[in-house]
Amino acid sequence: MAMPSPSYTITLRVEAPATQRATSEIVHEVATAGASVMGVDIAQSHADVIVVDVTCDTVDAEHGERIVEALDALDGVRVLKMSDSTFLMHLGGKISVTPKVPLKTRRDLSRAYTPGVARVCTAIANRKEDARRLTIKRNTVAVVTDGTAVLGLGDIGPEAAMPVMEGKAALFKQFADVDAWPLALDTTDTEEIIRTVKAIAPGFGGVNLEDISAPRCFEIERRLREELDIPVFHDDQHGTAIVVLAALINALKVTGKKIGDVRIVVSGVGAAGSAIIRLLLAQGARDIIGCDRHGALTTSSAAGDASRTWIVENTNPSEAAGSLQEVLVGADVFVGVSAGNILTGADVARMNDGAIVFALANPTPEVDPIAAGETAAVVATGRSDYPNQINNVLAFPGLFRGLLDAGATQITDEMLRVAAVAIASVVGDEELNPAFIIPGVFDHRVAEAVAEAVRVEGIKETPASTARAEDAEHLAEHLGRALQTGSASGAATGTAR
Repeated sequence: MAMPSPSYTITLRVEAPATQRATSEIVHEVATAGASVMGVDIAQSHADVIVVDVTCDTVDAEHGERIVEALDALDGVRVLKMSDSTFLMHLGGKISVTPKVPLKTRRDLSRAYTPGVARVCTAIANRKEDARRLTIKRNTVAVVTDGTAVLGLGDIGPEAAMPVMEGKAALFKQFADVDAWPLALDTTDTEEIIRTVKAIAPGFGGVNLEDISAPRCFEIERRLREELDIPVFHDDQHGTAIVVLAALINALKVTGKKIGDVRIVVSGVGAAGSAIIRLLLAQGARDIIGCDRHGALTTSSAAGDASRTWIVENTNPSEAAGSLQEVLVGADVFVGVSAGNILTGADVARMNDGAIVFALANPTPEVDPIAAGETAAVVATGRSDYPNQINNVLAFPGLFRGLLDAGATQITDEMLRVAAVAIASVVGDEELNPAFIIPGVFDHRVAEAVAEAVRVEGIKETPASTARAEDAEHLAEHLGRALQTGSASGAATGTAR
């Protein structure tokens, strides 16, 4: 049975007789209807009646309507209004632009805007590289979607995808102090998306592609990475892969196994599944079987799909064949990024001892976590109401923080790998157990660790790292001061934001 959730918090404004019993009956009726009462406040009080605000978590929108009907049926009780807290949070959007500099006097205005700003514009016109230091480009990411593959909702269009993109931007700011802005594009044409992102790229230091359906997302990311000089990251692919690898590193510690020795079955070979397989191979996995809805991938089932063909050519060394249930027998690790309820606890029981199960389909996992946990050593899901949540927020804020600080122009597989290792390292050996293989999403150490690991790797891999020192010296001329050796180093690595 579904449980009440903060996603469906409502506040009911209820008029009732001014008696203690009436208030108690209201609370009792709400609880009896299956909601979790979170608070009761008296909004108005009169001689004969009171107005009570009852805040409660419900199961879904229909559940709220049923509670209203139950209260209206009480003698002398009338529901005046029902407010949905999730919708109230979204009124007017969830993000805004805030100036970083004072604009209180004419002197402030003359520097931030005309005429003083013209000097900075001229400097950038003469040397466009200075835009990374003299504009928001140094700390700003574009969150780009066409709304065709929104998690759990599918192709809902750009307008409907905006609340998700706003949420993404808010997470960037909250967890890594990265300024991100949602850009919902009213086109699904691959070439038009590529042209549009290239056209707006001068104002951003990185691009986060989000909720774009496969296989177009592969081509869009590949082309943009080739044609832009800023990092381009498709979170649905690589963010998921990073956190899966991080969780697997620690799950293998719990079970005492090594990644090069285990058999891994991946269900789902779309955007996320393909990226997971590639990153697991980069970490040293040697026996991975990719499965689609028909079972283990074969040359024929991958025909015409470049991504699937690559998987067939680089995985399944034993040439295992059959359905997902059949190839899962004797496997050590299951990673699901596919569809809910496609496996049973009995299927998991046929895996090797010390099995690891990551059932990440949302909102319904591939296998019931409780049933899987009867025989599996470690179970993880994408849900927040079970232990070991695989959540992309552990990856993308710190990743982009590190990329921006390094002045990186690209993202490599090694940057993704070190990000995963950094997430895993936040869980100390003394904390590690089957119910805690991945840090919590609010652990501030995660973004810090990821940012530092990516920054170091980014500086190592960015050809322009030497040029950045020269850029810093050039910038010092505009600032009108001599740049000391220590601070020049800091500017070269982009540690100042």
